[in-house]
Amino acid sequence: MLKKRVVVTGLGILSPIGNNLETTWNNLINGVSGIGPLTRVNPDDFPAKVAAELKDFDPETYMDRKDAKKMDRFTQYAMAASLMAVEDANLKITDDNAPRVGVWIGSGIGGMETHEEQYKQFQAKGYRRVSPFYVPMMIPDMAAGQVSIAIGARGINSCTVTACASGANSIGDAFKVIQRGDADVMVTGGTEAPLTNMAFAGFSSMKALSFNPDPASASRPFDLNRDGFVMGEGAGILILEELEHAVARGAKIYAEIVGYGATGDAYHITQPAPAGEGGVRAMKQALQDADLRPEQITYMNAHGTSTPYNDKYETMAIKEVFGEHAYKMAVGSTKSMTGHLLGAAGGVEAVFSVMAISEGVIPPTINIQTPDPDCDLDYVPDEARKQDVYAVLSNSLGFGGHNATLIFKKHE
Repeated sequence: MLKKRVVVTGLGILSPIGNNLETTWNNLINGVSGIGPLTRVNPDDFPAKVAAELKDFDPETYMDRKDAKKMDRFTQYAMAASLMAVEDANLKITDDNAPRVGVWIGSGIGGMETHEEQYKQFQAKGYRRVSPFYVPMMIPDMAAGQVSIAIGARGINSCTVTACASGANSIGDAFKVIQRGDADVMVTGGTEAPLTNMAFAGFSSMKALSFNPDPASASRPFDLNRDGFVMGEGAGILILEELEHAVARGAKIYAEIVGYGATGDAYHITQPAPAGEGGVRAMKQALQDADLRPEQITYMNAHGTSTPYNDKYETMAIKEVFGEHAYKMAVGSTKSMTGHLLGAAGGVEAVFSVMAISEGVIPPTINIQTPDPDCDLDYVPDEARKQDVYAVLSNSLGFGGHNATLIFKKHE
């Protein structure tokens, strides 16, 4: 069966470096960090003192106050980014096309804030004081559910939960839906609102977070002195569209999505497999799916979490897949500026990958002050690079051994 071609026609983003695409992209290519002192919870309770929080986000800009109150933050973020993406794509959803428009939005942990608040209510006052909206506010699929209701999309409606690979897996899964002919348009990406007491407690006791109290330097992927990731929040959404459908309605085309790889480590619940073996297979699978040679990749948006294991093993995996080209290709981690958005990371970084192609600019990796001899690739330190970008590979790797790789290329 001939696979349909799939293009990106709309982008929406809510990030620690901006509440829309233009602001976020400008800050990203100018090396502006969105990491600051932790305010969402009490920093005195935790060894981690910094976070990548959204600034001045008002859900009522995008939805009715009554509706917003029935949604956890992660759903509000997905709603905002999805509405931006639909508007950017100039997509009109009618009774005629609604059954061919789907929504697939991933989240790693869903409504953790709602869960914590409602459990306190239950402990203090019993079950009658638990909100009737508790369950639909908490479950991770509700971002996709609420977005589909808001925009009237009646096609496939789903959510992939694969920890920090959730956003990338969701985009890959949505890509395959269109490619096989089951939808014409997919609203897809990832969303997360994890800045809660229990998330900080869990990641702190696991020693996964950076305990560096300096917001400016806490997230330092590929630096010798990296000591853990900085938790962030937000959402990144793409409108994927079957090529002929997009052309027929005169849509602008940012890029084409051409490859998806997804593998499992079968190794450890939190540590990546030695030498990034599972990531190697995901990248090879995506290249094969895209029908591209390794040397055709211009830029790689690495998972690059700023944790000791990830950055070392991911670098080893890149060398294994790309050989000599690993040293010629730009390899960056935008998490140096946004922090790690967990289930939203793949969505936000897919937006960055597409923009790199569309704008011909490769974002920098900031905070590499002391090079790590184990991490010796071209990480585009400190300053963005203007150059023609033909194809971008984006990696997302999650607890549980989930590896997801997406490839976007210039639309020709």
